[in-house]
Amino acid sequence: MTRIIGIDPGLQKTGWGIIEKEGNALRFLQCGQIRTNAKTPLSQRLALIDEQIRLVLRLWNPQAAAIEETFMNNNPASALLLGQARGAAIVSLAREGLSVAEYPANLVKKSLVGNGHATKDQIGMMVSMLLPGAKAASSDEADALAIAICHAHHAATFERIAG
Repeated sequence: MTRIIGIDPGLQKTGWGIIEKEGNALRFLQCGQIRTNAKTPLSQRLALIDEQIRLVLRLWNPQAAAIEETFMNNNPASALLLGQARGAAIVSLAREGLSVAEYPANLVKKSLVGNGHATKDQIGMMVSMLLPGAKAASSDEADALAIAICHAHHAATFERIAG
């Protein structure tokens, strides 16, 4: 049995989700969201993301971690801030001894829905179908669970590449 944490990084909202994989079966354990205040200095916001992820890791003790890759959009400043939040999350995972698998958003969507351009609603619906009992209150939590599911499906490939 492998416990997996998925992270959907963001500076304002970082979603996280924990699942277990045993054979081909997946089981929902927990999910949540880390919110930061836009009026707080950037360094403190990043520290909060780090602190909260490390708390989740100590509470749930996952053996595997996956995070969504940053995609470039039309706003370089937003992409830079997202990259910094993502970096804080990756450091948190690495400091707890986890290898971090990184997946592009379109692969996560294709792994769940079969379409690399699936909508947030489609992702949320597939997460609830694949993880009965999952109570993702936000799209960030559903996305984090989707990233964990993607890793459950692609972990062997990631381990061959990373190994």
